[in-house]
Amino acid sequence: MPPAAETVTASSEGARSEGERSGPGDGAAGKRPGGHVRRWARAARHSARARASTGAALLTCLVFCLGGALAGSHPFGPTTRNTVDLGQQYLPYHAYWRKLLLGDTDGDLFLNWNSGFGSNFLGDYGTYLSSPFDLMVVLFPADRVELALYVITAAKITAAGAAMAVLLLRLRPGPWPVAAVLGTAYALCGWTLNFAATVPMWLDGLLAFPLLCLVGEWARAGRHAVLGPLVVALAWFANFYTAYMATVGAAVVLTVRLFTADDTGRRRLAGLLRAARGVVVGIGLAAPLVLVIFMATRVADPTPEVTFTAVPWTEVFARLLPATASVASPALFIGTPALALALTLPFNRAVAPRARIGWTSAICLVALSMQWGPTHLLWHAGASPNGIPYRQSFVLCGLLLIAAWLSTARGLPRLPALLGAGALLAAMVFASRDSVVIDRWSHPAFGAALALGALAAAGVLAARRFGVGARALPALAVVLLVLAQAGETAITGGRIERQQLGKVSWAPRLGPWHADMARATEAADAWPRYRTDPGEVPGGNDVLLVGGQGADYYSSLTADVSSRTLSSLGFGFYAKGRHPVSLDNPVTDAIFSIGTRMRSTPSAPVRTDRLPRAAISSTGTPVPPLVTVREDVRLDERPAAFGDSAFANQEALLGADVYDEPAVLRRTGGADGEVTLTAACPAGSQLWFWAPRYHGTAASAGQPPVDFAGRLPSVLGPMRSLGTVPASGAVRIHLRATAPAEPVLPPRPVGCLVRERLDAAVRRLTATGATEVRASGHSLSAELPAGSTGTAVVAVPRISGWRCLAGDAEPTAARRHLGLLAVPLDGTATSIHCVFRPPGLRVGGAIGAVALLCLLAIAFRHRFPRRTGRVHPECTPGSTGRN
Repeated sequence: MPPAAETVTASSEGARSEGERSGPGDGAAGKRPGGHVRRWARAARHSARARASTGAALLTCLVFCLGGALAGSHPFGPTTRNTVDLGQQYLPYHAYWRKLLLGDTDGDLFLNWNSGFGSNFLGDYGTYLSSPFDLMVVLFPADRVELALYVITAAKITAAGAAMAVLLLRLRPGPWPVAAVLGTAYALCGWTLNFAATVPMWLDGLLAFPLLCLVGEWARAGRHAVLGPLVVALAWFANFYTAYMATVGAAVVLTVRLFTADDTGRRRLAGLLRAARGVVVGIGLAAPLVLVIFMATRVADPTPEVTFTAVPWTEVFARLLPATASVASPALFIGTPALALALTLPFNRAVAPRARIGWTSAICLVALSMQWGPTHLLWHAGASPNGIPYRQSFVLCGLLLIAAWLSTARGLPRLPALLGAGALLAAMVFASRDSVVIDRWSHPAFGAALALGALAAAGVLAARRFGVGARALPALAVVLLVLAQAGETAITGGRIERQQLGKVSWAPRLGPWHADMARATEAADAWPRYRTDPGEVPGGNDVLLVGGQGADYYSSLTADVSSRTLSSLGFGFYAKGRHPVSLDNPVTDAIFSIGTRMRSTPSAPVRTDRLPRAAISSTGTPVPPLVTVREDVRLDERPAAFGDSAFANQEALLGADVYDEPAVLRRTGGADGEVTLTAACPAGSQLWFWAPRYHGTAASAGQPPVDFAGRLPSVLGPMRSLGTVPASGAVRIHLRATAPAEPVLPPRPVGCLVRERLDAAVRRLTATGATEVRASGHSLSAELPAGSTGTAVVAVPRISGWRCLAGDAEPTAARRHLGLLAVPLDGTATSIHCVFRPPGLRVGGAIGAVALLCLLAIAFRHRFPRRTGRVHPECTPGSTGRN
């Protein structure tokens, strides 16, 4: 940028608010540049921001894709990217979202009929899918959902880099190529590569932080009074969880800006109040969705309480290095050149003391707040998260890059500042030398990036001191900076992907197994006459991927009533209760009206670099309708409760005794920690073993062993069949536990299913049950036989939000029978009708309406300022509209 343009831009951008010393371009006190100069300066600012944002976007996208190519992961190689929640949540949800947008699902935005036998989809939408970027999934065919999710992920990261580049130039003018590089460093920080690239919903917070900081800048200047709240609303709507953290971070930035500005106390207070108003109105606009998520969280399956323990500072310093990965420490990598520039700020005497003190103190306090229990809870909205404890790390990364920019925007810091930063950098590397997160690529990549950065700095210092290569050497320095940042970041991205595959759970890519199962499930689907359960396919959240209606469901908002009901019936779960899985059991199939059950036989072991294949089969079984009538159940009496036997619980919900539970179960120990259970059961009955906490194998005489994987609190093992009881009626079950300790078994782990009793119960429930069942997007109706009394039991978990009525009665909150929807019958009603409305929607809608009225009032006031008796700063003659 030419010196003259730089001077004009600096004055109009409020450069002195950062404590810069006045220069010859400042002009006489009280004088303002002419209108044509102001217009020229404004155009120059806009041009620089456009170039910086475009450059950051292109560089970010290129480096992110290069990291995937180095890792050999999809779509640049055969290896799967579907680690942990990316494969088990985000990929299935995006596959379902595509089908919902195209009208190919049984449910609607309120209710998901496919998962968990009926779940609150609006809460899941707000948690996983509400970002505008997620609408891009409809641009891809059904068999390219993985590619769609990768493109969405790349687009979010790219937008974050562009937004940060714009913010940097808004905070202080400077060379746009450097702003572009630092914007890329923010978008591809360690938090992104290690955490958010496989948790795409968090990337909306990465984008929200610079946008919310811009909202703070607008509030300081009294500009964009309507756009500001809309940006806040969009951020909170897209992902309120990380938007909350971004809002806290933006508040820190605004506080420092107000502290370092040469403004009067009145102007600072006015800017602060405008920012607060924008945040309150913006959050109010997002309330219809945010409140639904909040209410769903309150009734979600509770995960075990987590006590936060800060990691040693040596581990924190190690995470500033490239190619480090861990879920237990903050991912703070921003690139060695960018980090070195950030560390120059405390020593850079070209930046005024107030700015140095303010920004350095803010960074240190934020870093300390991540390591202290009370402020850790503040960052996470009062609840210490299960899993990754440093989810707010992207805010600290952003602050470090702001520091790097403020120290560099006016030119490379002097040699003493560079030496001071080098000393700090060396101390951090030395302190973290024995960290367990250091990868074999960490120090080589660090050294190469540092060498390139040093060469770039040497070129700039030489041009400054000796006046040679005044244009060529700074241009070469920018090229070296880009190479250092891009190369180190690409290596980091590739190494982290490879490390994650070896450390965490993963799912294979979508392949023929999923496609074949989807076709078979669609051919057998007869909803709502009965359910079709696809069973287990690789990845989890199976019904979202392949269709059907089953128990499989993985969400942070899995209702507690759903999880407890299913686990009491012998279903298993993962993720500490929030991922119930399918149970292949004929009694629960009858309870939940699963008329067709799909089964898969893998053709080969599932691998990270191979598409999964399997042989698909299906079995059809007569089952009662989705709505049955139980004359023996009276809801006005004391509510029934589950006991300590899954077999008895199934019988209570079915309304018939179908199991023969051995009265005497003998337990004997053997060699190598083996345990043998002996009992007597009816000949020809089906032997079932229920040991939810057991981890090992179980086998009946003459049958192959069956695996059990219970490992509480994370994993609950499901009930499994061990074959058929022989003609002698003698049952012998051999247990071999994985651990040497005695296997932990429930009081009654063995049940023998007498199929004739079950068939009789199914015929009775079918004869007295609904004659017709209809289901729409978020409602269900059933026609009942005349004179039905007792209780209509609907095979749907009674999650919060259901309202039901019988006949012409008034709708009321649905009742519950052993965790399922229940409607009392008095013998006169011949139909029932139930409707689901997500809790919090009505109150959130009211709050949103009030916020919208406030926004309209703000718009009117700023559109017609003189009618309110106040002249807006932007309308003042000769005003630039900036502080």
